[in-house]
Amino acid sequence: MDEIRGDEIRGKAEGAATVPLSVLDLVTVGQGRTATQALRTSVEIARLAERRGFHRYWVAEHHSMPGVASSSPAVILAHLAAHTERIRLGSGGVMLPNHAPLVIAEQFGTLEAMAPGRIDLGLGRAPGTDGATAAALRRADQLNEGADDFPQQLAELTRFLDDDFPDGHPYARIHAVPGPVQATAEGGVQSPARPPVWLLGSSGFSARLAGVLGLPFAFAHHFSAQNTIPALDLYRESFRPSAVLDAPYALIGVSALAADDEREARRQVLSGALSMVRLRTGRPGLVPTPEEAEAYAFSPMEREFVDNWLTNIVHGTPDEVRSGLDGLAKRTGADELMITANAHGGEARLRSYELIADAYGLPPV
Repeated sequence: MDEIRGDEIRGKAEGAATVPLSVLDLVTVGQGRTATQALRTSVEIARLAERRGFHRYWVAEHHSMPGVASSSPAVILAHLAAHTERIRLGSGGVMLPNHAPLVIAEQFGTLEAMAPGRIDLGLGRAPGTDGATAAALRRADQLNEGADDFPQQLAELTRFLDDDFPDGHPYARIHAVPGPVQATAEGGVQSPARPPVWLLGSSGFSARLAGVLGLPFAFAHHFSAQNTIPALDLYRESFRPSAVLDAPYALIGVSALAADDEREARRQVLSGALSMVRLRTGRPGLVPTPEEAEAYAFSPMEREFVDNWLTNIVHGTPDEVRSGLDGLAKRTGADELMITANAHGGEARLRSYELIADAYGLPPV
């Protein structure tokens, strides 16, 4: 295995934060906004996060969702790498069954060459979309095949990243470039480092696999809160020290939004909740405005869903959000919190990250 140091995985808490704080970006697109505007907001948030001492900035992979413009994480990360200098950048995550492992190894090898020592490769086994879109992505009718083959795909991807297929393997003469093979070519000078692999999950499967392999683990608390503690317990119980980590390291994704007052925070998260209602009922669209969400006549079933959904979003004033995040970190024992702020407009998202940084006393870097 090529060199991966634990300090490339473990973050450092800044200011008054008890654990490192990071950012998860879905590149949300609101009504009346374009994908171009959403991507510009992503650059602004990444710069803000770097300036204020957030540890890493990840981009999720989703498909066929009008309100989410993060279908191509590697492309977005290349753009963000060109506009930042220090912050770690990564996928949260790339959905491995949607792609050939060699393609991912090439994409993230390229990103590592663009931003040496700053790239994370987070991998998930879900499609990040509906079944029909997953079939179109994979060019296959057997949707379960990709998820069931996840450990084998992961092993293949890791060998491409490390360029260490054994002699006699059908892929022994195939190399992911940029990658380690360039260091072995005549006159080659290539960094031996490669992006650390993270496993992402919302249940126990990836938690156990990450533990057995000694890899860092990221749990999707923001949409599977009831499974957070069982999954983290399973990860820690299953953990075996590896060349990557000598002890477990787990972050959790958290929906959080801070505003100057509690009412404004509620308005902003309600638009995201309405967007989720529409997604869950087969009506995906652009993120509605807060005004539309406030005026929307929720059915009793939709209202129950929204109330339950909002209980898992940390929102309110900066002090309320800080208290909620601290409490969550304490309850789960998470080593890092990765904050996602879903709202209609980029201004509200930018303001939220700034307020959270202020609440923790994160100094400008």
